[in-house]
Amino acid sequence: MQITDVKIRKIFDEADPMKAIVSVTYDGQLAVHDIKLIYTREEYFVVMPSRKNPDGTYRDIVHPINSAFRSELEAAVIRAYNDAVEAAAAEKDSSDGDI
Repeated sequence: MQITDVKIRKIFDEADPMKAIVSVTYDGQLAVHDIKLIYTREEYFVVMPSRKNPDGTYRDIVHPINSAFRSELEAAVIRAYNDAVEAAAAEKDSSDGDI
């Protein structure tokens, strides 16, 4: 299964540990929405979509089965996030010069 698209749906404030909400498409056939990108303890990690159980705990709705695919998913999401942040900064820099 190949990741064919990563869309950054929302970027959060720099001070917030949650950095982005992401959608990932696999093989151009299946989309998974509401993946969260978190930054804490000097590293990024992905939190998969989950739902709250009656006992108050949370359970992932969808998740990678092995660590190799989780690493691939995290790398793709982090790369897309960094690209989006750089694009937003470049856009801001170019608009700051406009009067």
